[in-house]
Formats: sequence, C-alpha cells, structure tokens
Amino acid sequence: MTNTKFDGFSADERAAMKDHAQEMKKAARRSSAADKAAEAAQDVLAKIAEMQDSDRIMAERIHAVVTATAPVLAPKLWYGMPAYALDGKIVCFFQSAEKFKARYATLGFSDQAKLDEGPMWAAGFALTEVTAEVEERIGALVKQAVS
Repeated sequence: MTNTKFDGFSADERAAMKDHAQEMKKAARRSSAADKAAEAAQDVLAKIAEMQDSDRIMAERIHAVVTATAPVLAPKLWYGMPAYALDGKIVCFFQSAEKFKARYATLGFSDQAKLDEGPMWAAGFALTEVTAEVEERIGALVKQAVS
C-alpha cells in the first residue's frame, strides 16, 4: 500500500462546488415553477455564452439537439455546467474542456438515463467537435435516455 497524502479538492473542483451551491440558492429564491424553469433555461444559455469558442459552439449545438429531441428535459445549471433534468433529476450534462483544463469536452449521462445495454455501457463521451454525425448520435442517445 502506498503512503500518499490527500491534498483535498483542486481549485477547479472547489469552484464547481461553489457554483452548485449558488445554483441551489438561486433556484430556491425563484417563485413559481414556470419562473424557475424559464430562469433556469436562461441561466444555461448565459453560461454557454460565457464559454470559450470551441466549447461554446459545442454546447450551443448540444443544447439545440437535446431540447429538440427531448423537450421533456428541463435545462438547468449543474456544478456550473449546462445540464438537462427530468422531474428535477439530471439525465445528461455538458462539461466544457476549459472548465477543468481537459483536452476534450464531455457529454455525460447520469444513472437516470436509460442507456442500459447488458452488464456494461458508456455513460460519458469525449467531444472535440460536434459534427452532423455527432449531433445524430447525441439525439439518439438522448432519445434513448428518456425512453
């Protein structure tokens, strides 16, 4: 057994947790369910607009595909990133490459997504570009996730 020291969360991880705490406080202050949904969707679009070019372009296209394919999913921020929820539970999310200084962005699916295929299946996908083919694959995954 190695003797490694745990130094705690990284600055990026702490920032994501702070984002999530702010999101929860903001959601609690909203009045009606309609206001909550509309403002949450605006928050997602604002967060996407703040992203660097490549991440922003991918996030915009993913947002368009998810909202068109599964209008039942509600856009909301989740740890400072665009996410899509069903009955308040996150089904899928986009994580920008820039946020965690990764070499690729990620489209992830939670355990709420119905992507089960046998004893093992993918729940996260690396993205470097969203092409027409990728959009088609995302649409199929989202459709399956909410089926």
